[in-house]
Amino acid sequence: MAVSAKHKEWDALRRALTERVDGEVRFDPGSRAAYAHDSSNYQRPPIGVVVPRGVEAGAEAVRVCAEHGAPVLSRGGGTSLAGQCVNTAVVIDWSKYCRRLVSLDTAARRAVVEPGACLDDLNAELSGHGLMVGPKPSTHDTCTIGGMIGNNSCGASAQAYGKMVDSVVRLEVLTYDGVRMWVGETGEEEYARIQAAGGRRAEIYRALRELRDDGLEPIRTRFPAIPRRVSGYNLDSLLPEKHFDVARALVGSESTLVTVLRAEIELVPVPAHQSLVVLGYDDIALAGDAVPRILPSEPLALEGMDERLLDLAKRHRLAGPRVVKDMPGGAGWLMVRFGGDTKEAADARARDLIERVAAGPNPPRHTFVRDPAEEELLWKVREAGLGATAYPPGRPDTHEGWEDSAVPPDRLGDYLRDFRALIREFGYGPVSLYGHFGQGCVHTRIPFDLEDPEGAAAYRRFVERAARLVASYGGSLSGEHGDGQARGELLPLMFGAEVVRLFERFKAVFDPANRMNPGKIVHPRRLDDDLDHLAYGPAEPRTRFAFPDDHHRFTHAAARCVGIGKCRASSGGVMCPSYRATGEEEHSTRGRARILMEMMRGMPGGGSGADRDEAAVITDGWRSQDVRNALDLCLACKGCRSDCPVNVDMATYKAEFLHHHYAGRIRPPAHYTMGWLPVWARLAAVAPRAANTALHLPGLGRAAKRIGGIDPRRDMPRFAAERFTDWFRRRPAPDGPGGDRVVLWPDTFTNSFHPHIGRAAVRVLEAAGYRVEVPPAPLCCGLTWISTGQLGTAARVLRRTVRALAPRLRDGVPVVGLEPSCTAVFRADAPELLHDDPLAADARLLRDRTRTLAELLDERQQEAGGPSPGAAHGVVAGLDTPRVRAVAQPHCHQHAVMGFDADRRVLARAGVDVDVLDAGCCGLAGDFGFERGHYEVSVKIAEQGVWPALRDAAPGTEVLADGFSCRTQITAGTRARPRHLAELLDELLPARRRG
Repeated sequence: MAVSAKHKEWDALRRALTERVDGEVRFDPGSRAAYAHDSSNYQRPPIGVVVPRGVEAGAEAVRVCAEHGAPVLSRGGGTSLAGQCVNTAVVIDWSKYCRRLVSLDTAARRAVVEPGACLDDLNAELSGHGLMVGPKPSTHDTCTIGGMIGNNSCGASAQAYGKMVDSVVRLEVLTYDGVRMWVGETGEEEYARIQAAGGRRAEIYRALRELRDDGLEPIRTRFPAIPRRVSGYNLDSLLPEKHFDVARALVGSESTLVTVLRAEIELVPVPAHQSLVVLGYDDIALAGDAVPRILPSEPLALEGMDERLLDLAKRHRLAGPRVVKDMPGGAGWLMVRFGGDTKEAADARARDLIERVAAGPNPPRHTFVRDPAEEELLWKVREAGLGATAYPPGRPDTHEGWEDSAVPPDRLGDYLRDFRALIREFGYGPVSLYGHFGQGCVHTRIPFDLEDPEGAAAYRRFVERAARLVASYGGSLSGEHGDGQARGELLPLMFGAEVVRLFERFKAVFDPANRMNPGKIVHPRRLDDDLDHLAYGPAEPRTRFAFPDDHHRFTHAAARCVGIGKCRASSGGVMCPSYRATGEEEHSTRGRARILMEMMRGMPGGGSGADRDEAAVITDGWRSQDVRNALDLCLACKGCRSDCPVNVDMATYKAEFLHHHYAGRIRPPAHYTMGWLPVWARLAAVAPRAANTALHLPGLGRAAKRIGGIDPRRDMPRFAAERFTDWFRRRPAPDGPGGDRVVLWPDTFTNSFHPHIGRAAVRVLEAAGYRVEVPPAPLCCGLTWISTGQLGTAARVLRRTVRALAPRLRDGVPVVGLEPSCTAVFRADAPELLHDDPLAADARLLRDRTRTLAELLDERQQEAGGPSPGAAHGVVAGLDTPRVRAVAQPHCHQHAVMGFDADRRVLARAGVDVDVLDAGCCGLAGDFGFERGHYEVSVKIAEQGVWPALRDAAPGTEVLADGFSCRTQITAGTRARPRHLAELLDELLPARRRG
């Protein structure tokens, strides 16, 4: 079809969907770019995207597509690893609106759920009834029930509760040709009733029974009898002994047969108590050998991991000292989780296993983890496998493609040995091996070279050999990730031609026109077609930032996301506040990363020939309005830099994009006001009262906000009557010879708005034995220019600062930052922005010498072997210093770059019992919440986390917030009066208490 004719058809389809569907209909390049990927090796831009506001709207979207002959693909969390969720089709994204728990029968332990319900959110809703969904994939914080049904998901808990197919009771489905029905087990009376009613539904059921009867022998003999057979269609669910269960036959069909509208699922009780045993072996294959000896203990989960995964987890800060300390010696581990009605019962089962394996062959080393918090830390290391292994330091990038095989558990050890030998033969080793060993499922990521045709050909040869190896063990090509495009072509090697023909008949029963996610499972596209990186080769642009973790290549940074989707979680950590507020894929870290990659693909030289022309969606490069729109609601909070499993740093990517996007062009007004705040603050210092009056007079203030691009509902911060630096210059010199030198950095926010924090910090540092210095000349870190993408100005500002601080840095003098965002610039942005500058070495020295106040005090206290005078609790004999209760809202940049551990230790020594909020970003994020057009999102983010958390704080609780933005947002929405760490420590100084 000619391009123009195709686009005319798509435009007619878009108009019809817009007119008839109650939802959001998007055929724009940005949306198509965001949905062109899942978590696989494949890239296929959709025709368009529909986000229905309800189940009926989703059904109407399918009907409209059928009238226009357009393929349809249902999508949930979009984390598929085999290409199931990308296609040239209309994507129906159920995850934004269709999330309801429709009904709950606690006595029967059953629930009816809409397809877009997120697993963790659903389990949170069920937890009050002591119930949960049995399967729990590692993507539990973002995957949806519909996606789990489409993929037949499992996770570690499948050891006890089975695959998703074992949880499904009934499904409400819609066929492409319009049949809407509830399906499930079908007894003879029900079958007769359906036939008597006649019509298309009767035809479907009749064809299914004929298919089953024709294929009884191959279905019974060619389907591996293993716990993790996920490949292929579940034709065995149609067998008489399985009650001709049409619902379970449809589970795992990857949107290739029907659209699931609602699901009735069985629930399981939440385990009252759990215990964890970690068994250490000298080799991962030896750990595999031990699995059959552990299975009789009936654990809730039995997971395996090797030393490479643990090492990578340590490098990615996923495994801290506590986790490493708790791991028994070895190079391969089994993590065995038990449940019980009481903690004693769970522990007893764990101890029994330890005694049995100790008395058996090849006794392992072991650790018995009793602390639930430590158990959770260990478990997260295993769950982080995909992200931790994606970019191994000093090794080629790894990929999906053969990450999910499963074999009989009693043959696992031998399979691991043969599989490692195959990896070595192809020169891909070493790779990390881990997975759900109790059910024989092995995960890995392999360094396939998918960027050139020869590498893709080697990839094909490898997976064909690997498929034959699994088949020889009586295993499954997929143990939970499904077939999609990556394995559909290989199904004859596992099932044989006769069963594959039955699969084709099964597809034709429900979807005779092949319009439901075509090219997956049956009649598959080739596994080496549509490879994302094979059609991605843009010329490397000149950038301001260095991107050191991406081989100094922005093209690699733009392609860094591997699609895990953790940025779509509704709670926990910081990432991603704008997604939590909007529910939009385009406003998640993953969506933005995909759009940036598509921007680069569409650059001149972005691919090769027809491949590039077919794959490219965004073709206007740095000037793209679609990319700018996607990045507009990015708060530049840097949460993804630490929370993303592969450390996508969207704040830096956004700054780089804005630098190019506005090069030589007029910028938004806020870039000149908030972006140049340090300059305006310096000018305001001449007459701060006049400046405050002008900004807060009703008429003048409104005009200033309108001209400056500031939202009229925001209160402008007031300039201090005296800057911190002015106070510091006029203060008397401290008594005594002084101690170690320290530079206290006078950031704009502390200096011009909250100078009392600087004064408190001076007192705390001097009490700790430091001699405080402040730079004599006005300097700046460049933060506001970085966040608005004015990187040339930011670099000039930073050069001046580095040059001024260099003598002290070379003398070993530390620099203490009070404002976390400015401290993070020195620790992260500065060396990356000045990477090839003559001052690069000094910029790195600034990074290494910069500390937060807590870090500096913590180092001093650890050197002294106890509290310093800056941590007064119990220091002065006879002084009654009752412990202080506090809640802390860490600044997002501190969370991402510096962390909060030192603060916890310093506060504990100071007698402060602190509850560190896990409420996410405050929503203000520097200039973001002030800028016109961002207010609603900013407030919604605050209402989702920090505001309600602080409104619920007990009376008398101190509120700690080191970030100026955090304090401003907290003050705007609560009665709390947040303070900086320096203020609280200053108040707790013995001299202050005596005074």
